[in-house]
Amino acid sequence: MLNHIPPTPYIIATAIVIFFGIGLHEYAHCKFADMAGDPTARIQGRVTLNLFKHFEPVGTLMIILSSLSGYGIGWGKPAPLNPARMRNPRVDTFVAVIAGPICNLLQAAVWAVIFRFALGSVYVPADASIFDWPFPIVLPFLGVMINVALAIFNLTPLGILDGHWLVGLALPPKQRDKWFWWQHRYGMMVLIVFVIFSQTPLAGQMPYLDLFGHYIFPIAMKLTSALTGLPIS
Repeated sequence: MLNHIPPTPYIIATAIVIFFGIGLHEYAHCKFADMAGDPTARIQGRVTLNLFKHFEPVGTLMIILSSLSGYGIGWGKPAPLNPARMRNPRVDTFVAVIAGPICNLLQAAVWAVIFRFALGSVYVPADASIFDWPFPIVLPFLGVMINVALAIFNLTPLGILDGHWLVGLALPPKQRDKWFWWQHRYGMMVLIVFVIFSQTPLAGQMPYLDLFGHYIFPIAMKLTSALTGLPIS
């Protein structure tokens, strides 16, 4: 957790990255579903690059707060998908769902290119923390880190997250029905428990139950390091 409010450039950079990260993630879901023959998202006005249409208050607030704490996890307004109206329901739904996390990884790659270019053009003191970096440096760096964290978090197979759909769609019919029944009944509660647990001192004593600190954050940092070329531990 942060002990102080981050400087204004950091907050502005975070807001910009979140706007595109969540908005394009949800747009990708809706666009691929629409391409597969499901008009539900189009009817609801969601196949649009007006990214404000893709935001959900709780998920947006969560990613803002978590980004300022160093994680960057959350969700947008769930994409309205109707597999029954797709040409190949199981495959097309899988593609429409995974399009969201892939979109975030593609954004991270684009931000990484911008970061590497900016790093060679803008002077950054060797002892400066991320909060002291110039805006042209901190913006693309957060673009990489937040989008990578968003992709990994959304692949978690719990609650309303994309991962639970991907796992379910990969299962045989009988197991799939049981999986979705359990997720729709208990998945969100389990996810909330993990979120709360990760913010308590107990997370340090039982790291295997710390969803963010033990799994999501380390993986996100390794990918961020690989994309930016910075040694991040």
